[in-house]
Amino acid sequence: MTKVLSLGGSIVVPEKPDAPFLKAFVEMAKEWLDADKSNRLILVVGGGAPARFYQNAYKEVCADADNSSADWIGIMTTRLNAQLVKACFGDYCKNDVVYNPTEDVKFDGQVLLAAGWKPGFSTDTDAVFLGEKFDAKTVVNLSNIEKVYTDDPRKNPDATPIDSISWEDFRKMVGDEWVPGKNCPFDPIASKKASELGMKVICAGGKNIANIKAILNDQDYVGTTIGC
Repeated sequence: MTKVLSLGGSIVVPEKPDAPFLKAFVEMAKEWLDADKSNRLILVVGGGAPARFYQNAYKEVCADADNSSADWIGIMTTRLNAQLVKACFGDYCKNDVVYNPTEDVKFDGQVLLAAGWKPGFSTDTDAVFLGEKFDAKTVVNLSNIEKVYTDDPRKNPDATPIDSISWEDFRKMVGDEWVPGKNCPFDPIASKKASELGMKVICAGGKNIANIKAILNDQDYVGTTIGC
């Protein structure tokens, strides 16, 4: 069984690398992998706070800052973060970090790490490409929110959590355009492709290790199901 997890950079590197979280996550994941040697994990890691720090610095320095350059800056931070997670899994991850999910990707161990590919979308889109390549029907998007809300709850006190939503309704919420550093539950480009593939996406809190384990084991979980 192959599971695809899009690990938001905000949970891996909220300000600096979150070593306690990584330790707990890696231990849980290894336990799941050891329970059935046919289990495999594809982990696609985002940029987190470093991406925004570097992108904001670029925009402060350059009045004519362009989206492509900002995207490349963010992509480079995802690659460093992914290398960190790969190292934490040791021999479970035998292949190099994947940068281009459309190439001939080798998957020899039980864990495969991937990072940002090219401008125009976030690592969510890379996760969908890899899900398609390895015939995974679901992508689990782990971030710093437990559920998708009808609006930003930090700005709108009337925003309510969503348990399940169709791709049509979700895409109306996130739109069709990608902006580097954009903070949304699942990026618009990834949403379009996942919708076309008939793929399901689960958005859940990345810090809740027990909940992630429940998702991996196809048990009841806290989160939002998109495309159900």
